[in-house]
Amino acid sequence: MIRQVLFIQGGGGEDDYKADAQLVTSLKEALGDGYNVHYPRLPTETTPDFGRIKQIGDEISNLKGDIILVGHSLGASMLLKYLSENEFKRKILGVFLISTPFWEGEEDWKLGLKLHDNFPERLPGDVPIYLYHCHDDEEIPFEHIERYEQKLPQATVRKLSSCEHQLNNNLNVVAGDIMSI
Repeated sequence: MIRQVLFIQGGGGEDDYKADAQLVTSLKEALGDGYNVHYPRLPTETTPDFGRIKQIGDEISNLKGDIILVGHSLGASMLLKYLSENEFKRKILGVFLISTPFWEGEEDWKLGLKLHDNFPERLPGDVPIYLYHCHDDEEIPFEHIERYEQKLPQATVRKLSSCEHQLNNNLNVVAGDIMSI
């Protein structure tokens, strides 16, 4: 049986989609034929959450069977937001979050991105969560994974040494974890 993987891109522009396409290619190659990796283009809307919550829900609804969720950067944080704020009937086999920002502050533009204080209790309890972050990420400070590690003690945390924000466009470590579930 082929497993369905939904990859949610970081950022919102065309350049972000192209940059993350390299991550998707790496993931597809590492996973092989037993996985179908979906990589939808998610446009940036003018809503506070950039329309991502609705878009993620639509993409999940369009897939058949059990699914695996993977997100990078903004996409990873929006997956957490979606999972902690929405009811869903689909079986999620695992959540894999790469270079995930932990949104804080009261700026208007962050309000649609921030998680509720009780987000950990609202996540599905039976779904394994994996977090990946590089020490040398220049876009999302390394301290963000430490915040998630405190909030999500049940998560498997992979602190990587030198692979920057895009994990050197090599998702072998992520693929290994996906194949282990």
